[in-house]
Amino acid sequence: MSEQAQYKIKQEPFYQPQADEVELYEAAYRERLPVMIKGPTGCGKSRFVEYMAWKLGKPLITVACNEDMTASDLVGRFLLDKEGTRWQDGPLTMAARMGGICYLDEIVEARQDTTVVIHPLTDYRRTLPLDKKGELIEAHPDFQLVISYNPGYQSLMKDLKQSTKQRFTALEFDYADAETETAILQRESGLDAEQCSKLVKIAHTARNLKGHGLDEGISTRLLVYAAQLIKQGITPQRACRMALTQPITDDVDIRDTLNNSIEMYF
Repeated sequence: MSEQAQYKIKQEPFYQPQADEVELYEAAYRERLPVMIKGPTGCGKSRFVEYMAWKLGKPLITVACNEDMTASDLVGRFLLDKEGTRWQDGPLTMAARMGGICYLDEIVEARQDTTVVIHPLTDYRRTLPLDKKGELIEAHPDFQLVISYNPGYQSLMKDLKQSTKQRFTALEFDYADAETETAILQRESGLDAEQCSKLVKIAHTARNLKGHGLDEGISTRLLVYAAQLIKQGITPQRACRMALTQPITDDVDIRDTLNNSIEMYF
């Protein structure tokens, strides 16, 4: 299997468009513009990127960013083995060489000195200097850089520099409207529409508490988990407690509020 084929998505990921994001992304890709995707946890950002990579027929290399990630983790490093020293490309370098889409998920989790390495790839240069190797890579014509983050987690310590933000076009995501989100739950879990609709109403109750005791509302991802548990024969109340209330808060009062909402709908 070729390296490109290894990173291509074989089956169409299910993605329900909410507005004109597919059209806008395709236009950005035709110009190879870097794209920044903003939105709350579990609203479909990563699924959207997977869907677009499949639709465009391009390899997708995803990096889950974290605070321990170094520039070498992105671009590559020298490794020592029984035959001596050899260079191993990092995911960013691989994508730039092969003409794939490199997706840096939750980029604000990475240290700011690490994210600086992406700058030359996001302007007219489209290059990636490998300082340790003494090589300057010119990105493949098909290469594109995509990043995502959750603006709700922004802080003085965790935010993108303006010098980084202004290198990207941006798409803003949010949770789908009730009808669309219900349809997503049905498609992902196989649960009937009536119960999916109730789950969405519970999620809306939680999302209204954001900033009033909750840092983040119930995501579409967690709703899918709850629907899958119910589909497995778990009672809705137990499934909702396991998938919706227990993961998002340890506050007893908030849990009681959400559990009352669950009792009301189920």
